[in-house]
Amino acid sequence: MRRAGGWRSGRTPRQRRAFVVGGGLLATAVVMLLAAWRSSGFLSDLLLNLGASVVLAAISYVIFDPLFEEARKARVQEHLSFDQEAFVARLDRCRRVRILDTWTILLDDQHRQATLAAVEAALRNGAEVNLLLLDPDCTAAQQRSEELERQGVDVPGHIRANLRHLMALRRKLGENERFQVRVYDASPSIQLYQWDGRSLISFFPVGKLSFNVPQLEVDMGSPLGGFVHARFEELWDHDQATVPLERYDRLTVTLGDESSDYLRAEMAYVEVDGEHYIDCERSRPNLSLTARVPMPPRTPGSTPRVFTLVEPVDEERAPVTRRFDEKYGPARAERTILRLAPQ
Repeated sequence: MRRAGGWRSGRTPRQRRAFVVGGGLLATAVVMLLAAWRSSGFLSDLLLNLGASVVLAAISYVIFDPLFEEARKARVQEHLSFDQEAFVARLDRCRRVRILDTWTILLDDQHRQATLAAVEAALRNGAEVNLLLLDPDCTAAQQRSEELERQGVDVPGHIRANLRHLMALRRKLGENERFQVRVYDASPSIQLYQWDGRSLISFFPVGKLSFNVPQLEVDMGSPLGGFVHARFEELWDHDQATVPLERYDRLTVTLGDESSDYLRAEMAYVEVDGEHYIDCERSRPNLSLTARVPMPPRTPGSTPRVFTLVEPVDEERAPVTRRFDEKYGPARAERTILRLAPQ
């Protein structure tokens, strides 16, 4: 699997610049000293003094610049809250963007168009954009929603809306390996918004939105930045806790009987009260057929499973239809919904 990281290997641009500048100064000093040796009088003394000064400047630059760089990395700036406009303004100039959150307010109505336009511009410029958002159907999403109950925040609803807009962007972009979105099932602990080698970090306070609490701006080369980088990669590469956006969006369903397969299609699906439902998109299959479905990795006994197709009863239909609308948006026509009943 392609790793989200890899940016910490080798010399940094600043280290390379230190060696280039130091080498340039040293070469200049050598030229001056050679010229002083070949000349005489006042010019020789002048070139000798200048050359010696430049040698000292080159040595000092090479020695002290890394020390200043380490001090800069260790410096942490505190912001009173998350500034969406400032972050979005940086996106189109970035080479790497990474977001780890439950859901992101960057995709709320006020900032969505600007955010999506900036992401597209960054991708056109060769950037890598990776997002990790919480699975709206997991226990952690419900727990976080209960923590924010007094503020009336529907965490799963916000996440589903985010993922719906990201799925639309994925369809618009087509195949682009530099744009990756995954959903994770784990307790959210850190909020990360990274642009290149800098990031904003905060934690999830009880009863408060993480966007409205102080944000720490850190260098990703610092110990704190390295810790958050490791947390991001741990989740990103965890096959059991994390699934790509495409698998959240669709299930691969193979319809057939004991003798042959009749249809293989990518179908929209939802999970309600532990049951899985598919939308056959106005094409009702024969209910005598069976469905082979590789379920998401976190589903018990997930790969692959055989189901029978069952018509939902009346009391099921309303909440299931509502969940489809939350995940995919309102349907243009009546959905053809069937329940997957394990054999």
